[in-house]
Amino acid sequence: MVDLLRVYNLKKIFSGVAALDGVSMTAEEGATTLVIGPNGSGKTTLINVVTGIYKPDSGKVTFNGQDVQGLSPHRIYEAGMVRSFQIPLPFQGLTVLENLLTAYRKNPGESFLRAPFHRMWLSKEKEVIDFAFELLGLLKLEHLWNEKASKLSGGQIKLLEIGRSLMSGARMLLMDEPIAGVNPVLAHEILGHTLDLKRKLGLTFLFVEHRLDVALQYVNNICVMDKGRILSQGNPDDVMNDPRVIEAYLGG
Repeated sequence: MVDLLRVYNLKKIFSGVAALDGVSMTAEEGATTLVIGPNGSGKTTLINVVTGIYKPDSGKVTFNGQDVQGLSPHRIYEAGMVRSFQIPLPFQGLTVLENLLTAYRKNPGESFLRAPFHRMWLSKEKEVIDFAFELLGLLKLEHLWNEKASKLSGGQIKLLEIGRSLMSGARMLLMDEPIAGVNPVLAHEILGHTLDLKRKLGLTFLFVEHRLDVALQYVNNICVMDKGRILSQGNPDDVMNDPRVIEAYLGG
């Protein structure tokens, strides 16, 4: 497999404390990489640096062969690397379908010059709506297409967040605790959708998650962090049996 994301020797210091202390890791295209570690180990900081929210003090990030270190978050988003947050924030007053449509970035009907000329963009508008319904079908949200986002459950909102990411043209989704606060049945459903999306759309996932009892069943690679450094990285069986991981993360 080809590495879609490469991180080289990232360092990020806050008030003299190294949140990232020479982090190097990779995420293979079409795979799911899980980042784990104790609280304060640097997991969320890593995602924030990779997606441009924080600027690293040193190091390099490449995505799809392009150097993206130092780019603004919206430029990285446009390149196809999209992140979600622990607390999703959909447009509460819009419907599920409308939330998806707001994320599409290339609709010619939104151009000031083209908007008055319906024939120039109506067919594209239909194409975008069809794609939105296709995603809703994949996420099992099609029956809720006309419901306001404010009426959705916590798990359904997390699925809607994935759908909005895909409407933007994402090639890779970075998800911060995607199954936090949801029951085990829905947690398996959410992560099960990531497998479907990988197979059907060729997506790549990287997510931070504490619920290993659920998450380990859906990942190809694990990256363990501790004190701002990479402690171990590789396939799930090898990493979870690494004595350093057992000592630092699982408590010996």
